[in-house]
Amino acid sequence: MTDFDVLIRGGLIVDGTGNEPVAGDLAIKDGRIAAIGNVTGTATQTIDAEDRIVTPGFVDVHTHYDGQAVWSEEMAPSSSHGVTTAVMGNCGVGFAPCRQNDHDMLINVMEGVEDIPGVVMAEGLPWNWETFPQYLDVLDKGKRDIDVAVYLPHSPLRVYAMGERGANREPANADDLAKMRALSKEAIEAGAIGFATSRLSIHKTADGGSIPTFETDVEELTAICGGMTDAGGGTFQIVLDAFVGFDKEYPIIETVVAETGRPATFTLASGNDAPPRWRNVLTMMEQSNATNPESAAVTGQVMPRPIGIIEGLELSVHPFIMCPSWQKIAHLPVSEKVAAMRDPDLRAALISEEPDPGHPFNELGRNWRWLYPLDDPPNYAPPAEQSLEALAAARGCTPQDIAYDRFLDTDGKGLLLGALGNYENNSLDSVHEMLSHPNCIPALGDGGAHYGAICDASFSTFLLTHWVKGKQDKTIDLPDAIHMLSQKPARTVGLHDRGVLKIGAKADVNVINLDALTLHLPEIVRDLPAGGRRLHQRASGYDATIVSGEVIRLFDKGTDARPGQLVRGAQEAA
Repeated sequence: MTDFDVLIRGGLIVDGTGNEPVAGDLAIKDGRIAAIGNVTGTATQTIDAEDRIVTPGFVDVHTHYDGQAVWSEEMAPSSSHGVTTAVMGNCGVGFAPCRQNDHDMLINVMEGVEDIPGVVMAEGLPWNWETFPQYLDVLDKGKRDIDVAVYLPHSPLRVYAMGERGANREPANADDLAKMRALSKEAIEAGAIGFATSRLSIHKTADGGSIPTFETDVEELTAICGGMTDAGGGTFQIVLDAFVGFDKEYPIIETVVAETGRPATFTLASGNDAPPRWRNVLTMMEQSNATNPESAAVTGQVMPRPIGIIEGLELSVHPFIMCPSWQKIAHLPVSEKVAAMRDPDLRAALISEEPDPGHPFNELGRNWRWLYPLDDPPNYAPPAEQSLEALAAARGCTPQDIAYDRFLDTDGKGLLLGALGNYENNSLDSVHEMLSHPNCIPALGDGGAHYGAICDASFSTFLLTHWVKGKQDKTIDLPDAIHMLSQKPARTVGLHDRGVLKIGAKADVNVINLDALTLHLPEIVRDLPAGGRRLHQRASGYDATIVSGEVIRLFDKGTDARPGQLVRGAQEAA
């Protein structure tokens, strides 16, 4: 009989606390870390970690795997990038609680906000739940590679409590507030990690309407978070309206946290060419956290690279998708689209036409100054002279010509990166400053959503390859980077049993060849229900990813292990 289940030999242990790395071994037994240091004994499986770093599994607190966690056993792309725990239900969208006659409405919201095709959700979900606790029970029975935790989402909660009035964004009355508070308490007691909402104006339903939670008043948010107070747990997650201004919206968080005593976490970003109002928010967070107890801390979530969309002829967004003439070929396979685009008359029409109004993401798809070619390896910090606007000026043509030729030259496979935010003055300096702030964590990867427009769930790999290994002036030390990816986000949502390598802690571990760590170009795969397509992004350099002591990935390939569990609520440290 062996002493350990897994023994990782001779690695550089970066424990997730921010402490300096130490060389040594790490042993795992019964899903927990059993020994660290110079370990003697035998093991069922031994992993050679010479010249490798050994880290805690990463914790991604902003995903949308609410559907994928039901229809799939792999939470990819996240699990391909060292993530061992994913928190879903963000932005207030999800699938429970939900009465049978509200399925279409929730699909409409999720399709619009998170770019998940309606048919995927209609055919991929069994809808064998009504209440939020019943939805958790369905998740609990499933098999998956990594752990998931779930926020109670505001949009379905509001519709469930208020019916059509909730969907139509009518104000909640006293009875509505009491009902939502009780449902919030019930959800936390059943295992919700917290409550999530959105006030972002570009979060639209598939038919272009505002989502049920848009501009919800503070009284309603306080009542629902009061249900978390009643249950004695839970984190408040909110997307503020960036178009109003994070600093102008931040007092909503202050009020809710002060009145309920619950911690909060929210989306924070910088504009590309707007005044740096995000610095005001950092100051406001500091003030909030100085006056509130540690249990009611406020944390900003920051994407470690530009907040962007991926554009392509096979994807949800590209520069010509809203042009009237595009509708003539929109239904064709990509090869036939490209053949049609070689016709000079169609080219002339598409180059000259103004796009029709549409979903906000489509309208952002022609922001030429912040639109760049995306090649392999992908450059997420491209110089200004590589924008389509600059390339067009250098060539003496229009940005439309540059985009059009790229699609033709690549047989329709070429991709473009639209940097919507976090790229202030063509620099990631603002990102570095936010990430380095004690009240901020890396997040906003949106894994499980925006299947045809966003592929940012790889941010953990980017953080390591760009900010740790990068050659630019500003970098992040390895211990701090691992702390940002593991213990720090875990603590943000109350998961104190993971995110750190210490004896007795949950054995979620990565073995990473940092020298070889590489992020590859996003690719289109068709593995969703009903044959739906999604963007996926792979990495090289993850020698092993371990969840609860079982190896789920080995040398960048998945294994058959499915140790992932539903995490019910906050977890105490070992």
